[in-house]
Amino acid sequence: MKKLTSLIVTILLISSLALMGCGKQSANTSGQQKNEKVASEKITYPLTINPEIPSDQKILSTGPNGETATPAATLQLSEEDVKKIKEGKFKAAISMHYAGNDFSTAIINGVKDTFEKMGIEVVAVTDAQFKPEKQISDIETIMAKKPDVIVALPVDPLATAPAFKKAAEAGVKLVFMDNVPKGFQAGKDYVSVVSSDNYGNGIFAGEIMGEELKGKGKIGVIFHDVNFFVNNQRKDAFEKTIKEKYPNIKIVAHGGIITPNDAEKVASGMLTKNPDLDGIFAIWDVPAEGTLAAARTAGKNDLVITTVDLGTNVALQIASGGNIKGLGAQLPYENGAAQALVAGYSLLGKQLEPYYVVPSMKVTKENVLKVWKMAYRQDAPEVIQKAAK
Repeated sequence: MKKLTSLIVTILLISSLALMGCGKQSANTSGQQKNEKVASEKITYPLTINPEIPSDQKILSTGPNGETATPAATLQLSEEDVKKIKEGKFKAAISMHYAGNDFSTAIINGVKDTFEKMGIEVVAVTDAQFKPEKQISDIETIMAKKPDVIVALPVDPLATAPAFKKAAEAGVKLVFMDNVPKGFQAGKDYVSVVSSDNYGNGIFAGEIMGEELKGKGKIGVIFHDVNFFVNNQRKDAFEKTIKEKYPNIKIVAHGGIITPNDAEKVASGMLTKNPDLDGIFAIWDVPAEGTLAAARTAGKNDLVITTVDLGTNVALQIASGGNIKGLGAQLPYENGAAQALVAGYSLLGKQLEPYYVVPSMKVTKENVLKVWKMAYRQDAPEVIQKAAK
């Protein structure tokens, strides 16, 4: 009986080991197939931003130091270029000013996806939460990982300058998006800066406001009360468009915010002091959401809101005919792709211009789905698609 029991145990043990081996082999096979799939994905050369983006659109923005814009579509890496970059086994990090919205997520995806095609490892992605001291700490954390490249949007050009300067002096190639630390020179302290046509975005928001109000009314402006270059351009362009194209629309109120969370309170105060306001321009989509909340609380169901940046909530408002009537949209995924391409150029020692720009798009109910796909390289969420019908 003991021998029979022993024999059964042995058989069960052998069967168990065999099954474990099969499981391990299956897992290995699955992993191998995944790697083979990644390796076999066809990359179209030259590597560049989306060629479907209109190339004939006039760019109105200038750089942080008055630089003439160079179209980001001119950034192109050949298959041989990418091969050389892959041989370098480079590392990169991304230091965001804020990572809690659709815009930032798309930029990060654009950077990471393009770096992956170039064989560059992303060792860190940080979120400064609009706090300069947090970004300074983030940079110190990033530097411990010894990156060859840092792609960053400085929260505060003055406060963060010493931290970025230290990284540059350590030999890290700095690629900036939208903003540049104070006193930095292109080609010396940093590689280049990539942005959208934010002046054009401000014009788009102004034109939509003018059209919705039929050229007359009273409006307010919620601006970013920080020395943030691209946001300054948006505000200036919006106000100039209203004053020059719609002289019967009067800007009667201004309110500054430090973080997007301030917008609802600022908009509420603006509506309390000016209950006859017909519209408000909010500097980007998240403050526009706060403005919308304030309008609902105040019972201002007819308040016209325009903004910049195509996030999910504002896109749903536009698609459904809500208070947010339209906006100027950046193409954040392409911004990210362009930033990665600039980094690739710098690692190869290729000539770069100081300021590259991705075109922006005017968004209304009629084209919100089309622009969403262009901005994010995927269809809009189903809820937005249904609202647009």
